[in-house]
Amino acid sequence: MKQELPRSILMMVRGLDPVGAGRQVEIVAEGFRQAGWDVQVAVTTSGGAVPARLAQAGFVVHSIGTRECVDLAVGARLVRLARRLRPSVIHSWGRSQALLVGWARPLLHESRIVCHLAIGPRDATTGFALRRADRVITVSPGVAGRCEAHGVRSGRIDIIPPGITAATVSGLSREQMAGRLGLRAESPWTFCVAPLVAESRLERLLWGIDQLDVVHRGVEHVLVGAGPLRGRLLRRARVQQLSERLHVIPHCDFLPDLLPQVKLVWQSGSVAYGGAILDAMPLGIPAVAVASDAARQLIVDDQTGRIVPAEPGSEFPRRAMNVIEDAPLAARYAAAAQARAAEHFSIAVSIPRHIEAVERVLKP
Repeated sequence: MKQELPRSILMMVRGLDPVGAGRQVEIVAEGFRQAGWDVQVAVTTSGGAVPARLAQAGFVVHSIGTRECVDLAVGARLVRLARRLRPSVIHSWGRSQALLVGWARPLLHESRIVCHLAIGPRDATTGFALRRADRVITVSPGVAGRCEAHGVRSGRIDIIPPGITAATVSGLSREQMAGRLGLRAESPWTFCVAPLVAESRLERLLWGIDQLDVVHRGVEHVLVGAGPLRGRLLRRARVQQLSERLHVIPHCDFLPDLLPQVKLVWQSGSVAYGGAILDAMPLGIPAVAVASDAARQLIVDDQTGRIVPAEPGSEFPRRAMNVIEDAPLAARYAAAAQARAAEHFSIAVSIPRHIEAVERVLKP
């Protein structure tokens, strides 16, 4: 009789905060554990509160990267870790992790490889890495189509919309958070989560903040993200005299407390899970986003928020201003966003499908 492989999974993630991809890792890891899997986590970069939150929740967390970016040294540590743990499945999250596991694939022959993507591959290198995986999980048909365009066969792709539920809060007050971030507690706050890279199109966000202040003074804006464009972004904010209103932080360990306190979540470019848009939905926070695959998946235009074209650029701040100034409109969007989260992004639906897709790679 053939012995069954143990149901063990090693999740590969960056050092993330508990919003967007980081929150999805928390939800899916708990789902696998509840289903009887042995779940361990390999963290490939520095920063982020998710590794500590997972450890506090009882998961074994391995730190195999100490820099902000993934490099080949992390790949070597991954191979050593996988050979020691011998997981039946290595589950990578995001494009940089897919590249890493794709490079190491010939040395990981004892494990099946599953790659999870919320944004489609950008180049042939990522496509090559995805073709080496046993299965690819994508969050939408748009992302799946990008994978197919880079040579991944459709039969090896599972399209699974994410599920969402609000994260556990620590109990910080608005005043305490304002003190930590340098905000005024009495001001309205907006929120954006995005890596500081070209795809996030943060110049649109800066321009939107500038225009919003012309007609609605006193709003303060929090941007959580790290990346190579941080210096350029801060210089541009100073030139545009936005520094007092825009608070840029690389990581925030109290995002679950902060998110319910903001009036608006907005997104200026292509970011996994719309940055914080998905997380905001069950909390009843309206969203405004420039058109992207994530925005179209999450937002129903003029029902749960607004999707605006990239041009004219004035649409982005104008729609944001409407939500901030029109309380009945914001309340209507908020109620519809909560209902949409419950109907279309339930973890009771997404988690079983995710587990089924991963279990499929273990079948002969």
